[in-house]
Amino acid sequence: MRWNRITTVTAVSAAVALSLVACGGNNNKSSSGSGSGGNSTTPQYNAAVTGIYNPSDKKGGTLRMAITQNWDSQDPGDTYYGLSWNLVRNYVRPLMVFKSAPGAAGAEVVPDLAEAAGVPSDDAKTWTYKIRKGVKFEDGTEVTSKDVKYAVARSLDKTTLPNGPTYFNDFLLDVPKNYSVYKDPTMAGIAKAIETPDANTIVFHLNKPFAGFDYFAQLPATAPVPQAKDTGAKYKLHPISTGPYKFESNDPNKGLTLVRNDQYDPKTDPNSGRKALPDKITVTYNVNGADIDNRLQAGDLDVDIAGTGVQAETQAKILANPQLKAHADNVPAPRLNFTVLNSEVKPLDNVDCRKAILYAADHEGYQRAYGGPVGGDIATNLMPPLVTGSQKFDDYGFEQDKNGNPDKAKASLQACGMPSGFSTNIAYRADRPKEKAVAESLQQSLAKVGIKLTPKGYPTGDYTKLYAGKPDYAKANNLGMIVYSWGADWPDGFGFLSQIVDSRVIRPTGGNTNLGVRIPEVDQLIDQALKTTDKAEREKLWVDVDKKVMEQAAVLPGIWAKGLLYRPDTLANVYVSDSQNMYDYAGIGLK
Repeated sequence: MRWNRITTVTAVSAAVALSLVACGGNNNKSSSGSGSGGNSTTPQYNAAVTGIYNPSDKKGGTLRMAITQNWDSQDPGDTYYGLSWNLVRNYVRPLMVFKSAPGAAGAEVVPDLAEAAGVPSDDAKTWTYKIRKGVKFEDGTEVTSKDVKYAVARSLDKTTLPNGPTYFNDFLLDVPKNYSVYKDPTMAGIAKAIETPDANTIVFHLNKPFAGFDYFAQLPATAPVPQAKDTGAKYKLHPISTGPYKFESNDPNKGLTLVRNDQYDPKTDPNSGRKALPDKITVTYNVNGADIDNRLQAGDLDVDIAGTGVQAETQAKILANPQLKAHADNVPAPRLNFTVLNSEVKPLDNVDCRKAILYAADHEGYQRAYGGPVGGDIATNLMPPLVTGSQKFDDYGFEQDKNGNPDKAKASLQACGMPSGFSTNIAYRADRPKEKAVAESLQQSLAKVGIKLTPKGYPTGDYTKLYAGKPDYAKANNLGMIVYSWGADWPDGFGFLSQIVDSRVIRPTGGNTNLGVRIPEVDQLIDQALKTTDKAEREKLWVDVDKKVMEQAAVLPGIWAKGLLYRPDTLANVYVSDSQNMYDYAGIGLK
């Protein structure tokens, strides 16, 4: 999942975990340790990681959030940012949802719009859900199964809605290539994939068994959309609410305001843990990162919605001041900050040229860009330690050669026929000082062996849609290196790796999360893992995927990330859940 960045899970419900052993992915999550301590009403370091800070059921007030730039979309069918998946639970209700609760309890997938978890049949290739009765859209119209079918159908159109994951495109039965509900308003083209035998029943048919389908059912794309009110790419300006809040306004250049939805009935929402404490939620876009940090400390702002932590200079200030540190939470996550080496850009189509970059990179410099060890540990491979079944290995000696190994880099350059080095561009998100610092650190370290980098900053909202994630643009503009960050949609090998290393998820239209990894052997290993029912064997295959990507030097791992979040005195009921790995926006309130 894209991290703004992005959220993940580190534990799951026992029922789903057991079902996954039988067939698709592995859902035994390893906990980050949050929620293991007691609740607190006095400021202390990691108070929201170890429990609930300022527990409260008090309603009222305005929760003020800000971010450096707008994210990909507020449309639940067109979004792949963790902060967005966190926030979206306040205004729409998918079939299933990660429970709003601290620690490991927050990684439980529970029924939301659905009455209960999905019922599998046909060897886990068919999944049936019953829709709760009495759930209404903000205009008072009752939600039906057809609204859910339409929501999933529209998300399949990756030209109109390019930003979301491709799970439904990849797994639903007989979905036509380049399917668009806007060209097929009767949804006849997906008749074999999704059935709605009555107003309260929806049935999904898959092209292969997948016992973890409840994870697909918690994707925001399953939140119902009334077909008559769908405005395509413009729907993000005002998604029709089924949750406790609805849009009062949404200006893509300024910000959004959510207010209470009077058609939301909490009696229809017994499982999600939503508290809906604030009367209003505001998010301001285009606020400088340092300004956000200063306003948090001054109490003029409540939450940095990005959820990835304060700026590096603020981090040093907080850790050096006991009073400020008492308001901070250092949150671990199954997340990797990394740089893709785009094999479509010459000379990075040569594996030895890619290896030269891995050997020349300053790994401590990468870590310093995120604030040092508090920002994360130096990554030696892809899968973070919090991903179940992950295995740490260091085939390139990153931990031994923390500042790079110029001799090995030069040998690799010789092997790829570029002994004097080469030039390429490195892309990053322009509003993110940490990513810019990564690009500058790599520029300096790679220059020592003759590799000349030119940093290129692009806007966050269209980073993957129009620039770094659009293959033709990346190739034409010589984006040989692409700085990125990724957290697991759920932290097993499939939930972490599939959307960033499977070449078959790359779409020519853009909106990609795989930014250039094209390795046929990796695709074959992924298919093998999906067919493997033995848990230990399946986990080994995901490690093999990780090793193959590193063997081909397709990715430069940066850090396994942590974020230092600042928690103002203005907040109440603040906690980190193992599904969000940032403050939980469906539970948070005001003091």
